[in-house]
Amino acid sequence: MASEPATLAAEDLALLERLAQRVVTLRMEVPAILALEGGSPVSLLAGQTMIFFEPLVQALFRLPDYRRYALLVERREALRALAGMIERLADEREAARGREAAARRAARRGPGA
Repeated sequence: MASEPATLAAEDLALLERLAQRVVTLRMEVPAILALEGGSPVSLLAGQTMIFFEPLVQALFRLPDYRRYALLVERREALRALAGMIERLADEREAARGREAAARRAARRGPGA
């Protein structure tokens, strides 16, 4: 399983990383992972649906990477890689928040405590 992300191109991994960062920034990691895990069996259908709606989406929004996202949605290894990235980034965010909270507690105690 660790070798699966290696089948993805570097550009695809960078695109998935940007998407994962956006998901974690919006604090939507739990719904995103549920959707990725639950939607994995129908990933091909989801990707084809995205391609079907591409003209409408492109007419309403400027999404230069939409087609690449649609093609990545069809690949289960891409979905697993995205879920892993989201989990890793969420864990890093929580660890950073824990360190910040510990530093604030230490600062409140003062140097003499």
